[in-house]
Formats: sequence, structure tokens, C-alpha cells
Amino acid sequence: MLMIGRQQHPSRRAVMQVGASSILGLSCVDLLRLRAADGYLPAKAKSVILLWLWGGPSQLDTFDPKPNAPLEYRGPFGTIPTRTPGVRFTELFPKLAQTSNQFAVIRSLHTQSNDHGVAGTIGLTGSAAGGTGLDGNPLPGAPRPAMGSVVARARGGSGSLPSFMVVGGKLHQGKKPIIGEGGGPLGAKYDPFRLEYDPVNGTQIPALQLPPELTPERLADRQRLQEVLSLAERSVQSQTALDSYRSQALAMLTSADARRMFHLSQEPSALLDAYGRTRFGQSCALARRLVENRVPFVQVNWSDHVEAEEDAGDGGWDHHYRNFQLTADRHGPWLDQAMSTLLADLRQRGLLETTMVIAIGEFGRSPKINDKAGREHWPQCYSALIAGGGVVGGRVIGESDSRAENPRENPLTPADIVATVQHAVGISSEQAVSLGLNVNGRVIEGLF
Repeated sequence: MLMIGRQQHPSRRAVMQVGASSILGLSCVDLLRLRAADGYLPAKAKSVILLWLWGGPSQLDTFDPKPNAPLEYRGPFGTIPTRTPGVRFTELFPKLAQTSNQFAVIRSLHTQSNDHGVAGTIGLTGSAAGGTGLDGNPLPGAPRPAMGSVVARARGGSGSLPSFMVVGGKLHQGKKPIIGEGGGPLGAKYDPFRLEYDPVNGTQIPALQLPPELTPERLADRQRLQEVLSLAERSVQSQTALDSYRSQALAMLTSADARRMFHLSQEPSALLDAYGRTRFGQSCALARRLVENRVPFVQVNWSDHVEAEEDAGDGGWDHHYRNFQLTADRHGPWLDQAMSTLLADLRQRGLLETTMVIAIGEFGRSPKINDKAGREHWPQCYSALIAGGGVVGGRVIGESDSRAENPRENPLTPADIVATVQHAVGISSEQAVSLGLNVNGRVIEGLF
């Protein structure tokens, strides 16, 4: 097992000092080597897919099992070997276990709050926006824009599509939406453009309130639909009263190319089966289509709410009760199928090297099982998977203690994740500072 801890590299100041001595004989090759050692590697990620596992998956029941811990900690699941020597996952993830050489596992994350909303804000932005920490004191830091908004601001798009797109409903805790899903101080221009996948009706665009004549009940047949869409397309240019966000939605809806891109019917049925005929699985398939069309940042929300549901809908990972039943019957197999297929699909299309894929929640679950066969909130230690975009697969970053209660080695934070994403897409620290997008985190060097 390849364990990656803290690495010591020359500081930026040291590089500058050595660079200043280049007149004494430091070659260009030497300078480039030092710059690479200090984190100045060329950006490899053209796109990022964030699989946001809202509700907080258990680290012990997924990618950091503790088979030697007492039963009241380790739970009922067995473990299986992966393609990474010495690394085991729980038995619920056989497909990801067989492709572990394609991604890195982080096992030493921790965050500042055990509240879904606050931890969610920290996870999506790298800093707190109100709320209180574990000690009850206010968390420092002003609201930051979401990771996707930062990438959209710094990178922009190279096509006609928005630079930051979310597949899934707005995140909320109860009836309260969380802070940090949008552009924040960057403004509404950098809010995500939202799509939602409905297993019955396909891809939906919430930003556009369809007029009555576009509803299925009012349309006699497909020919009539095409007539109405063509008429709307011709009138888009004259509708100056529409704001840019709504205009973009209408333009995409009335564009034949956009409609084809959003329709998963364009994909082979066998491939969609491989992703899983779940909302999350099909949303991952849509995310691949978006990055294939040069969208820089796509966020796929597992659910719009944290609690689990009884039906086959998009219940979250907040398993205070029936954790093992829900994880075994639904959440584990769904994630295993969708993410493993996403990575394979990206790789086969030559996109994985330029697409960073991150699977992460806002925190983990308590190592000790409660009296309802569930696990409570646990911000002290949790896990994530990261692949593509220059990430070296088959690595384990950090280590948790014997019961996955706390990081034992190389503790990492959501701010480090954000800093790493910015690094991967080529946002230098100088650019981040100049744009007001700097985050108090460090690049996770062991990933690269």
C-alpha cells in the first residue's frame, strides 16, 4: 500500500532565491525542475466533476473499513481487497475496488462543524459562512463562492454552455437552503446553471418556466412540439426583457444541439444500464456529456436533502437509523455502479486525464453505532475519492486511527480540497489572490 504523507518541497521564496542566482549558472532545466517541485506543474484538468454525497457517508462502511475494530464500531459488512496492494474497501464496492488503480483515496479529512448546513458550506467553498464550530463558538471567515463558481470566474467556458453547471436540486437541510452553492461575492453571474434529471421526464431546466403550450398536456404530438420550439427559437433574439440567465435557458432549450446533448436517449441503452437507472446514475451520465462538451465544472448532487427516503428517490446519506440496510440496499451499490462506470466512460473517451472527479460528502459518520442501527454526524474524520486531472491512481492519502475516529497522519481539510482543485485547473495562487479567490488551504501534493 502506497501511503502518502506530508512532503517537503522547496518554498516559493527558495525558488525565487535560487532563480535569482541563475546568472551564476542555473540552467532553464534546473529552474523548471524546482518550479515543478514547488507545485508549478502545468494544469491538466480542463474540467471537474464533483459528486456531492449530501448527508455524509460513513467512512467505515465505504472506503476506510476497520475490520479489526470491535463489532460496535466496524459494523456488519465484510471487506474486500482492491487493486491497490494492502487497501481494502467494504464488500459493497466491488466495482470501485477493481478500479482502485485509477483513483486516490483520502482517509484523513476533517472539518469544523457537525451541522449539515455549515459543514456543507465549508465543503463546497473551503470556508465557513456563519454557524458555529464544535466548541460552540462562531466560525471565522466570510462566505466564499463555490468551487464551481471560482473555476467559472477564473477559467470561463470555451463553448456556448455555462461554465458551472449543477445536475440536481438545490441543497437544503430541512426547508433551509444552504449557503455556498453559488457565486456569493462574485455575483449571480457565477451561480450554477442547474439541470435536474427526472427518471420519468428526463432532463429538466428549472430556470425556465415553460409556458402552457409547451407542457405535455397541451401538445398533441411531436410535430406540434417542434413547431412551438422553432417559433420560440426565432423569437429569442427579440425578447430583450428576459434576463441573461433565463435567456440562456431558453436558448439552450430551443437549440437542437443542446436538446440532443441533454437527452440521454442519445446514449446506448447498455451504457445507461451500466451507470444504473437511478437518478444519481443517470445524472453522472449527463455529467460526462457536459464535460465532453467542454463545461469546466459540473456538480452532481446525490440528493437535494440530507435525509434518507423510503422510496427509490434521491434520499441522502444522513443515516441516523437503518444505516446498514440503506447503505447495503441502495446507497452503496448505486455509488459503486455509477462512479465506476463514470471513470471507465471518461477513460474510454480519452477524457479522464483532463477531468478531475471528486466523490465527497460534508462529513463522515460516528464510528460507534447508535441504538437505532445508525451512525451520527462525525466531522472529525471522513474519506473521499479523487481521480483524473493529473491525479495518480492507486494511492492512499493520509491515515485514520484504529476506529476511524480521528486522522492519524496528514490531516486534511475541505480548504485543502478547494486549493487542490484550483491548482489542478491551473489557477495560480497569484491569480487567486488577484481575483479575491484565495483559500486558506494547501495543495494535496501526494495526489500528483
